[in-house]
Amino acid sequence: MKLKPKSIRPFIGSKDYNLSREFYRDLGFDEFVISHNMSVFKTGEFSFYLQDYYAKDWVDNTMVFLEVDNVQHHLQHLKQSRLIEKYENVRCSDIVYNDWGNEFFLHDPSGILWHFGEFKTEVK
Repeated sequence: MKLKPKSIRPFIGSKDYNLSREFYRDLGFDEFVISHNMSVFKTGEFSFYLQDYYAKDWVDNTMVFLEVDNVQHHLQHLKQSRLIEKYENVRCSDIVYNDWGNEFFLHDPSGILWHFGEFKTEVK
């Protein structure tokens, strides 16, 4: 049987739940509160769950890849938003040019590593 999914939503943790909620809203996600310790964050058709739960080994090894149409545009927008200066521990790399495409990296306030990437050709 072939799967017919409607969405895929990873769960990520947070060291300071309210700070992470603010960060993701500032990043451009819409928040929908599910309970006192969990929210879903959406942009367009894509979403993830943020939990008020922190396990260092888990958070330190969590990576999320967000495919975008124009890496340069997203990096420029991110830098103009001043999120990196506003939030302690948030770090952002320059664009890395790879054979498969381009990407930059963003660490959220808890250390979750986000890859913002643009493929040269469609990944199948």
